[in-house]
Amino acid sequence: MLKLLSLLACLACAEVAPMPAIDSTAVDVELVLAVDISQSMDEGEFALQRAGYVEALRHPNFISAVRSGPRGRIALAYFEWAGVVRDDGVIAWQVIDGADSANAFADKIAGRPFRSFRGTSISGALGFGAGLLEKNGFSASRRVIDISGDGPNNAGLPVALTRDAALAKGIVINGLPILISPSPSISRLDRYYADCVTGGPGSFVLPIYAASEFSTAIRRKLIQEVSGVGDAESIRVDAEAPTDCLLGERLRQRFSDPYFPELDR
Repeated sequence: MLKLLSLLACLACAEVAPMPAIDSTAVDVELVLAVDISQSMDEGEFALQRAGYVEALRHPNFISAVRSGPRGRIALAYFEWAGVVRDDGVIAWQVIDGADSANAFADKIAGRPFRSFRGTSISGALGFGAGLLEKNGFSASRRVIDISGDGPNNAGLPVALTRDAALAKGIVINGLPILISPSPSISRLDRYYADCVTGGPGSFVLPIYAASEFSTAIRRKLIQEVSGVGDAESIRVDAEAPTDCLLGERLRQRFSDPYFPELDR
């Protein structure tokens, strides 16, 4: 009888014992999407780029990659950049943990109006992205900035300086250079991104050479960033010789007019 009473008492204790708290700030990766909207991007290219992000976020393979992590959730933020980053171009942090949250975030991107601005400040975008990662309140073993662009840095701080500052904080930077309409100011933008923009453990550059590649390339890139598993075809570009990371700034200084659209390409 005493043993039965003891067992019932233990069961009662188990029923009222508090469950371990789930850390709402813990995620598998903190990912920032930094999207180029400089004036060298025409409306057609920008529409394809945006559709690529929307489709990638909705894709079952992306959602499966999110769910396959130890915590089954990531933190995601998005912003658009050109010569500057405007406050109304930012979509704030959101936890993505399944199809509903991924579709909700994709809806926010899809609903944004088309617009573009002067200048190409990759350094400004990297600095802004690093700030978002430093202040978001989440906790993850990996913090990543995913940056797209179709031209070299020509405004703000030198890009390598800002890149190195982000890397020193443990942030990984991956690049999506857009080479559909190659810039006359730089022959190998993929090489520039590899040498001057990206860095960190497992970082990579995934160039886009044709409009038809947008959707697939962006999806592959996001899945790799979320899963942390390398893609055999997404290799880092190796330069034959060091790239001039101040190329964009030097080109701008050659002209007296402070703004040349061709330098944004």
